[in-house]
Amino acid sequence: MASRPRSSRPRSHRLLGSRPRRALLAALVTASVAVPVSGAARPADVPAPVPVRLAPLTAAAPAVLGAALDSRYAANRTGIRAAERMAARHGDRRRAASLHTMADAGRHFLSFDGRDGGRTAEVFGDLADAERIAVLVPGSDTGLDHYERFRTGAMVLQRELGDGAAVIAWLGYKTPGTVSPEALTPGRAHDAVPQLRDFLGELSVARPTARTTLLCHSYGSAVCALAAPGLRAVGIALHGIVLYGSPGTGVDSVGDLRTTAAVWAGRGADDWIAGVPHARLQLPFTTLGFGTDPLSKEFGARIFDAGAGGHSDYLRPGSVSLRNLARIVSGETPTGRTPPGPVGQLPPEDGRHA
Repeated sequence: MASRPRSSRPRSHRLLGSRPRRALLAALVTASVAVPVSGAARPADVPAPVPVRLAPLTAAAPAVLGAALDSRYAANRTGIRAAERMAARHGDRRRAASLHTMADAGRHFLSFDGRDGGRTAEVFGDLADAERIAVLVPGSDTGLDHYERFRTGAMVLQRELGDGAAVIAWLGYKTPGTVSPEALTPGRAHDAVPQLRDFLGELSVARPTARTTLLCHSYGSAVCALAAPGLRAVGIALHGIVLYGSPGTGVDSVGDLRTTAAVWAGRGADDWIAGVPHARLQLPFTTLGFGTDPLSKEFGARIFDAGAGGHSDYLRPGSVSLRNLARIVSGETPTGRTPPGPVGQLPPEDGRHA
């Protein structure tokens, strides 16, 4: 009997069999029903002032760059205090209290915009003199009203990395709610791409010799994957892209990232995200799902041991995942038991740049 001809549909569409299609559609219906309830519980958008336009950072000696950073931190501190006053006038005491804490003199924000849920980039460590830089890209439900967990993870990672390293908690996009239709589509990730590219471009200019790694959690892994192809064209250098707790990235394989940075993937043994269908369905006005599992052989990432933790445990002090994320940022090979998959040493130094 003649063999069945191979489908001519795009690979991303062939990924979706009947069972994952039903699971994805059920998830969309569930989210659509749940979102009015979750939306009612979320604080309404709080007004905030338009941020002052700041001069871009430029390459300079550490002392000169340090002075420029101090000036920027001070300017953003002023902006945070203005947002605090506006939130207080609006009657949102919770937001005002959060902003009051963020305006502390010991906090260092490269950027701040309090509008529409909030956009920030907070620095931990001495960025002017850092040899290793980790940029954290968060997943869903991260904003000014749910910021402390994200900030805590960044601080824990910086302590694990030690001297000579800086961590930047980049909240540069409007994240979707965990229980919402937006969390099932790459729309918010596509919207975030220009912001992440612009941020990495400025960072690359200011710290061109630093070893920079993107650490992308959950929905943030789609943000990083969709941004990656455009980085090389504008001269942005990355040493690594790490996808952890990922539902999928919106692309089929590492090759689609068009990067020579080392691409790693990991998932904790107790992470519920493993139950998300790894499929993609093209609907008339959107794409539902994120496609290939980043831990699968066909995706082609290097796999690291993320330990036994759950979806919010990757940066927990003392965890296997924290230790291995720090090793990747430092250019070292992760340790521990590694799940089946393509694992290996980092590429040679001349092959680590995007």
